[in-house]
Amino acid sequence: MALISRREALLIAGGLVLVQPSLAVAAEHSVEMLNRHPDDKKKRNVFLPRILTVQPGDTVNFVTVDRGHNSASIDGMLPEGAEEWKGKLSKDTAVTFDKPGYYGYLCTPHYALGMVGLIIVEGDGKLANLEAAKAVKHRGRARAEFEEIWAEAEAGGLLS
Repeated sequence: MALISRREALLIAGGLVLVQPSLAVAAEHSVEMLNRHPDDKKKRNVFLPRILTVQPGDTVNFVTVDRGHNSASIDGMLPEGAEEWKGKLSKDTAVTFDKPGYYGYLCTPHYALGMVGLIIVEGDGKLANLEAAKAVKHRGRARAEFEEIWAEAEAGGLLS
């Protein structure tokens, strides 16, 4: 069995400290697609949570708890260079978010009923698409839902 000197141990430990930041592992998150909010039965066709903050490289799994829903990106509510997505009805969909910014999404059949949500990806350049995302016009109940989402995000300090 070989012993290492104190100097070698310190060099090894120093090297581990230098390597440690690059060992960051991307996280996985879940957003449930539901017919009714579990805490407020008056709220129908919802994503839970409807606002989610993630880091670049994280994956969000849109989970079909109730059938008849999907997740799809909203035109104009993605950072420049980010990929659009459109999941299939009643199927789980996994989306990896690489670009910082604001991502609006909807359930295709329930968009006008207000089934929408927001993913915020932290990092340099996060604010680049904020104003464009906020300026997107929505129809039906989605308009009021996004007004609430933006107000909630602002109250939570997520718009700076």
